[in-house]
Amino acid sequence: MSQNNVLKGVFLVAIGATTYGMLATFVKMAYSEGYTTAEVTTSQFVLGIIGILLINTFQKIKHKDNVVKATPKNIFSLMLAGTSLGMTSLFYYLAVKYIPVSIGIVLLMQTVWMGVLLEMILEKKLPSKQKVIAVFIVLIGTVLATNIINNDIKLDWRGIAWGIMAAASFTTTMFTANRVATEISSAQRSLYMLLGGAVIVFSFAFATQTTAFNLAIFMKWGIILSLFGTIIPPMLMNAGFPLTGIGLGSIVSALELPVSVMMAYVLLNEKVIFLQWVGIVLIILAIIIMNINFKRKN
Repeated sequence: MSQNNVLKGVFLVAIGATTYGMLATFVKMAYSEGYTTAEVTTSQFVLGIIGILLINTFQKIKHKDNVVKATPKNIFSLMLAGTSLGMTSLFYYLAVKYIPVSIGIVLLMQTVWMGVLLEMILEKKLPSKQKVIAVFIVLIGTVLATNIINNDIKLDWRGIAWGIMAAASFTTTMFTANRVATEISSAQRSLYMLLGGAVIVFSFAFATQTTAFNLAIFMKWGIILSLFGTIIPPMLMNAGFPLTGIGLGSIVSALELPVSVMMAYVLLNEKVIFLQWVGIVLIILAIIIMNINFKRKN
């Protein structure tokens, strides 16, 4: 793989991770204007599906018969995998409703140790020492980044619970997304996963929206949320990861964490103390340790 392709991949993954890191701040701003979780998620998924449909149509016209079509089995598998995508959005947005964005993103990053645990269960073998060390660093970093050792900070248990559930759901999404129907285009895979996620999101909206649905959300925040949450990040990261490889791609995607905290600090005036930044750096360090090959080549 040429150096130019790797650099291109790094750039694509970095932009994808950066845009996704901004998402929770926009959600919090939408909440401040009185919009509900149902309105936020519904507008994001509806406009996201429309956007991905347009991209698929463009690719079909451009490449004509060269596009590999998804089989009914592919579609079913991707929609099933996409349900975890819908749950991730719901749980994450519910989390930042009760806790600061800077804490919510740290909880979402618990996917690092959850991924190791899931891998151990599925493959039925103990993780390497390298991964065990990384997990311990993540846990220490989480204690510092959430600032729970400061008695003056009281976090709403509902936010913590939703944040942990978002991390668990996101872990499932990452495992399935890299293993299901990889032979078809990333745009098709994104579309069917979004459709699966939409089933969860629309069901939640139907069950919880007790007031009239505010259609203004579509023009006010829906376009931004769909671009930063369901169109740009998956498209760029699906295109970038094959060029960088999983290891380097995972390290670059960790940019999501500091970007999210910085956005919350600048736009929401959330207080982030030095100790929390130390915790964030430790979590990023753990991701690097987990994805670097320390073995010397012969």
